[in-house]
Amino acid sequence: MTALQVTHTHGDRVTVTEGETGVGLLAYVYRPEAAWEAPKPYLHPLRTLSGAVVTGYRPNDHRWHKGLQMTASHLSGANLWGGNSYVHGEGYVALPERVGSMAHVAFDEVSADGGRVVLAERLTWHPHSGELWAEERRQIEVHDVDPAAGSWALTWTSAITNRRGEPLRFGSPTTAGREMAGYTGLFWRGPRAFRGGRITGPDGEGPGLMGRKAPWLAYTGEHDGVDGHATLVFAHAPENDHAGTRGAHPAHWFVRNDPFAAVAPSWAFFDELELAPGDTLSRRYRVVVADGAWGREEIAAYLEAHPW
Repeated sequence: MTALQVTHTHGDRVTVTEGETGVGLLAYVYRPEAAWEAPKPYLHPLRTLSGAVVTGYRPNDHRWHKGLQMTASHLSGANLWGGNSYVHGEGYVALPERVGSMAHVAFDEVSADGGRVVLAERLTWHPHSGELWAEERRQIEVHDVDPAAGSWALTWTSAITNRRGEPLRFGSPTTAGREMAGYTGLFWRGPRAFRGGRITGPDGEGPGLMGRKAPWLAYTGEHDGVDGHATLVFAHAPENDHAGTRGAHPAHWFVRNDPFAAVAPSWAFFDELELAPGDTLSRRYRVVVADGAWGREEIAAYLEAHPW
């Protein structure tokens, strides 16, 4: 069994390394960063088992895009996404008074047990003015490291509890009036070389999968600097389509391969999601990081062999 190693640089980051090769599979960075970028913890870099980087960090088009992170682009009038805020009829406007943050409070667990790593964290969510709007319990697990298949996986679970005295409304640019821009929730930004990559779903391919519902979606890109491809498979747990307030609120995929590579299983693509005071929104996701250009049958076989 592959042995995973964890290094915690307190106040900065936690890194996970594959023991035999020494490849750093991920860094979970939780130090505060620039206020304009809506400071929040993120995963970057993510690497394949061969060592190739499959995340982007602070690209010049969107400095607030940082690897893989939990975001909230429209939250009761606040912007916990970063950068300019979308205002219907005006486009994207610099409104720093709307830009909030997600703050690391403490880790309840940072552990490695053979082929599995667990990071359990508590966070708080704040508007620009600093009040406590939500508390989050987050768990990130690294598992199923398979050198023969060239793949490994992480599971991200977030439970967000409304601590405000009124409902929290989770939205997106689309709920605010911009067509087909439903990004919010867990968001991945790919490296610049992945522009123009292949988008694959269970029943189709291409950017036309934007706004569709499906249990998984995959993105394949070709590296700069080293030869070869990588595939990331994004899946959301079956209960995500039935969890939450006021009945089912299914995920819709936000996905682009132009002008950049990005994927998000949006929790508020077309409709706002309302969370009552004291209620908790729970979501669970899996990301598979694989060397090579996986096809639909290979992806489906992997997911069948690794059920939730």
